[in-house]
Amino acid sequence: MRASYPDNYWKLLVFTFCMGWTIIWIYRAMLSPIYPEIQATIGPQTNAAMGLIASCYFFGYTALQIPSGFLVDRFGQKKVLIPGFSIFAAGVFSIAYANTISMIYLGAVMAGIGCGTYYGSAYSLTSQHVPAEKKGLQTAIVNSGSALGMILGMTGSSYVVKTLGLPWQTMVVVSGCLLVFLVLWFTFAIVEPSKVAQAPGAATNKAAVVTEEKSKGSIFRLSLVTCYFLYFTTCYAYYMIVTWLPKFLEAERGIKGGMVGLVVSMIAVTAVPGALFFAHLSDKKRDKKAEVILFLEISAFVLIGVSMFAPDTTTFGIVLLLYGFLGKMAVDPVLISYVSDQADKKNMATTLGTFNFFGMSSSVVAPALTGYIIDRTGSGVWGFYLGAILLLIGAVTFYAANAGKKKQAKAG
Repeated sequence: MRASYPDNYWKLLVFTFCMGWTIIWIYRAMLSPIYPEIQATIGPQTNAAMGLIASCYFFGYTALQIPSGFLVDRFGQKKVLIPGFSIFAAGVFSIAYANTISMIYLGAVMAGIGCGTYYGSAYSLTSQHVPAEKKGLQTAIVNSGSALGMILGMTGSSYVVKTLGLPWQTMVVVSGCLLVFLVLWFTFAIVEPSKVAQAPGAATNKAAVVTEEKSKGSIFRLSLVTCYFLYFTTCYAYYMIVTWLPKFLEAERGIKGGMVGLVVSMIAVTAVPGALFFAHLSDKKRDKKAEVILFLEISAFVLIGVSMFAPDTTTFGIVLLLYGFLGKMAVDPVLISYVSDQADKKNMATTLGTFNFFGMSSSVVAPALTGYIIDRTGSGVWGFYLGAILLLIGAVTFYAANAGKKKQAKAG
């Protein structure tokens, strides 16, 4: 006889994927503060070459978004996550033993491919099991793992390597061990639907849902495409910041040592309360999600532009705190909830994977392009300006599509 889902299974899922994002972001954030120490092992490199490390990871991660979403819809989340994160761990361990930039690139691509199985799996599971009236808030809780992981990765690598003087590989090995633990956790925590008894009438209800969802149309209809583009611009600005802000602070603001990771992690300090507040607001005012998204995107545009005029470290820190509260981590749960509301349930993982593919494709471009801009201009300022301009374009495009959608709704 098949078992049922555990009591409060959705709460276990929220905890699981919050922890998952924490461990993922420890890896993502730990390398950029220690680029100089990595170069002591592999030899001097250009800024563009070092930025390509992050781009290689995000290339693998982005390339897997749509295929992994399709695989999740076909085979289930657990059967995709476990082999994916085994590859992720293998890639991270290979970086720890790398002695050339090419080996690091290869390990980063492997890590990205493995991690590429996460997004569609995590958010399709939470979308299926979290109550609708709690969707935005619980998505924010899941996403808060990103902020915690960023803090641990940035400050941890800065402290362990720059203050304690340990080899840069130390944090990489720790990250790999955490990923092995996560594979074991997925094995025992996630329940496969095939092992759960189907409730009476479920087949009839499923057919009704499929019929209803067909009317929503293609995953590439205008309302979703503008969300994809908006996420592209949001991610471009964010990953440009987390990749190159440490270098910018050292080279152009004179901040040294462990303080670099501490200042950058200010983004994450206010990200969690910001995400929780705006996600709760969007749950209470479900018909105002688009307005909340626009407010946050315009705020991020202003703050990134203003940050370049900050006269001292204190002012810069305040701007980063505000960006954390109003920036990408705050808009993510609202935008994910907005997209999942419009997605066909039978293609939920594929739609979310496509959404994340367009968003994360910017993270392939941003680190290397910003490094190139720094090499050509000698400053990171123009890289930050470009990120701010893209945010404004994304917000305007989203507003235009949303305004048109409201006019059609009124006319109907």
